[in-house]
Amino acid sequence: MIREEIKDKGPGSNKNYLPKSFLDNMSRLLGAEYDEFLDSYDDEPASGLRVNTGKIDPAKFQKIFKSLEPVPWAEGGFYVSTDEGETTPSKHPYYFAGLYYLQEPSAMAPGALLPLTGGCKVLDLCAAPGGKSTQIGARLAGKGILVSNDISASRARALLKNIELFGIGNVLILSESPDKLASVFAGYFDRIIIDAPCSGEGMFRKVHAVAKNWEQYGSGYYADLQKQILPKAIEMLAPGGVMIYSTCTFSPLEDEETLKFILDNYPDMHVIPFPEAERLFGEVGFVRAGNNDKYPAEISNAARLFPHKIKGEGHFVALLQKEWTLGDGGCGPSCEGMTPNPRPQGTMTPNPRPQGTTFVNRYDAAIRKKHRDIPDSAFDFFEKIGFEIPADRLYVKSGFVSLDPEPQIPYGAEKLRTLRRGLLLGEIKKDRFEPSQALACAMPIGAYENTVDFPSDSDEVIRYLKCETITVEGKNAEAEDGYVLVCTDGFPLGWARKKGDTLKNRYLPGWRMM
Repeated sequence: MIREEIKDKGPGSNKNYLPKSFLDNMSRLLGAEYDEFLDSYDDEPASGLRVNTGKIDPAKFQKIFKSLEPVPWAEGGFYVSTDEGETTPSKHPYYFAGLYYLQEPSAMAPGALLPLTGGCKVLDLCAAPGGKSTQIGARLAGKGILVSNDISASRARALLKNIELFGIGNVLILSESPDKLASVFAGYFDRIIIDAPCSGEGMFRKVHAVAKNWEQYGSGYYADLQKQILPKAIEMLAPGGVMIYSTCTFSPLEDEETLKFILDNYPDMHVIPFPEAERLFGEVGFVRAGNNDKYPAEISNAARLFPHKIKGEGHFVALLQKEWTLGDGGCGPSCEGMTPNPRPQGTMTPNPRPQGTTFVNRYDAAIRKKHRDIPDSAFDFFEKIGFEIPADRLYVKSGFVSLDPEPQIPYGAEKLRTLRRGLLLGEIKKDRFEPSQALACAMPIGAYENTVDFPSDSDEVIRYLKCETITVEGKNAEAEDGYVLVCTDGFPLGWARKKGDTLKNRYLPGWRMM
């Protein structure tokens, strides 16, 4: 079982950490509801996890952990209980198998509300540490492409780990500024999600230190920053495409004023209603933004999530669409099922990856001759894998073999600061192929026959995750020598080299359990 990890909440429930100017602003914003809002800061912050629908069905996951309570607005989202004696979620082997992502419940809303169908080209512009990217990647179910970017190289490395842990291979992971991205991807994306840098007012209850940062910078600093980022995002959005803009702040200066800035300066952009929002959030939880004469009427399609209205922290979210006309050229967005100028009717139901496949890779002499930079040992290994690895999408760089995403990446993208292009399959060392951790995480159940499997509550699985050598017995000892896929309760964790009854650990050291 799993329970939430309790973090230091600072000075307790006396609210002394809340800046007076913030409280004054909230009193003006909420009016009669202010006291109820303030009382919510005495409540324990809600913690949650979101199931990786590419690896396990949420209903099956809930049967394993029966104490979980669903988050109503996010398919596969659950509140985490606080039962004593249970394993913390970041220490459970299922976390290392990529079965779920730890995420604040309100932060699940933007990724859930983005209308999404197969084949979309999606940009997560400010993506680290990866909550929304892993959510969108799971929903894409291997179709289309997800470009995840964060301007901070260190944060982008954390993003890379979380995406690979989720087994998402149709990705391009970048660490670039929005203006450099726009120079390559103008009009390219069907969907863009921007969880914009903000003052973080909605997170004061959960992380008290954010309030000190707010006192230093205020809302004006972040409002200006957002107005620099959003025009570049709009430039990259295809005609007819839709964009989610979200923050974790209550400030109208950052929220409504930013939307007004977009509408004033980009007449082809419109704030549109969310599909199924009222059903997902209900009349109480989904508070419409900008309900006064100061703002254009369409801004009321945006919404705030308040901690006194829902079980979660504060959030703001808006859905925008760029107009599409025949004069724009082309045939509109590449997403399946899209029509010109729709109010998006995207589904909130994830499209899970099939659990296993009967596909068998075959690489004849002609294919091997054409790809002389890839040794036979790599092709021999690929032939043992039960999902398709098309030879025409393989490429080698600096000794690493990867599988390109299927949609064509625009010319010039190769010059961008790239952490990953597609699924990293492995590394060539002296004509020997070594499979990657990313490939292990991308394995559907049953896609590789030579496996060893440890129960999630066993000592062996903990020792494996700590990168120790393991002695196997029983059925596990029957696995063939060579590379074995190490699993827990059937879910892949990583690789090991088996010789006799000994497993030489190949788990990625930087990911090891501490």
